[in-house]
Amino acid sequence: MCRKSIKTKLKVNNKQKTLLAKHAGVARHAYNWGLATCISEYQETKKRLSAITLHKRLVAEVKSQNPWYYEVSKCAPRASLKRFRERV
Repeated sequence: MCRKSIKTKLKVNNKQKTLLAKHAGVARHAYNWGLATCISEYQETKKRLSAITLHKRLVAEVKSQNPWYYEVSKCAPRASLKRFRERV
């Protein structure tokens, strides 16, 4: 089996760099919030939360307190929580 790889380099301007950093920051915050929420929920109830439940709670609890969540795509925190649940 022969595998090929392609190496690419993105050429982004300052505005795009800022937007990419914001997306990464929201994803990181959502992941860490999801981890902390799952740990506390498991300690209290011994149940694991699904990615859907986590996302609903994130929208209800976190997004209203952090307006910078609305500066990026809604997919950033949702995908981060989905990846989190796949790893745990």
